Amino acid sequence: MYYKDLIKMQRYPHSWCPGCGIGSVLKNTAKVLAGMNLDHTNTIAVSGIGCSGRMAGYLNMDAVHSLHGRALTSAEAIKTVRPQHNVVVLSGDGDLFSIGGNHFLHTARRDPDITVVCNNNEIYGLTAGQYSPTTPKGTYTTTSPKGCKYEPIDIHGILRTMPRYFYARSTVWHVLHMQKCIQEAIQWKGFAFVDVVSDCIEINGRHIGYKKASEMFAMYKEKYKIVRDVEVLGPHDLGVVKKE
Repeated sequence: MYYKDLIKMQRYPHSWCPGCGIGSVLKNTAKVLAGMNLDHTNTIAVSGIGCSGRMAGYLNMDAVHSLHGRALTSAEAIKTVRPQHNVVVLSGDGDLFSIGGNHFLHTARRDPDITVVCNNNEIYGLTAGQYSPTTPKGTYTTTSPKGCKYEPIDIHGILRTMPRYFYARSTVWHVLHMQKCIQEAIQWKGFAFVDVVSDCIEINGRHIGYKKASEMFAMYKEKYKIVRDVEVLGPHDLGVVKKE
């Protein structure tokens, strides 16, 4: 299967800004699905609200564009009534951890067999650049002109409180590593979360000093490093951590 078979090419050109990292997340997710022979016959996509939530609508399979913050509850319901299907959630940091934060906690606790791929661009991109739950402290945004005064939530830290979990972190520059993380997450029997650090050049990057997306990609290459065989990922570590 070719990955473009899983993408609604007739809907292109897509709606995202030039240089947006969401396209990389969508493309590499489709590549993994194609490589695993996952398509409309055995896989369902679910998304939330926001720029990232549009990904499910570009996949050539049954997809649910859920209410804001309810992607995980929709996915768990689908998995409950269609246990034979793979359920993949494609959403963003704002949708999953702000209005959807309570659902994240309890979905992880219940440990359903669903996969979440989070496009984590550390901002609310669709609604003009407010700081999100994952915005780094000190970052200038439209709602924090003097710098965000709050520490970002620790996604991995939350999952580590669960009896068993799967957490992976990659970036939109480390595409082969991203694919590996997504594939392992789909193969994991339980709640699996892939945190993809991504760029929003127009709404976030330009505000914090980057002129173009390639500069943010270069920063990811320099700043983030792949590690293996660790129990806890540092702030700029990439890898897979799981607890049976």
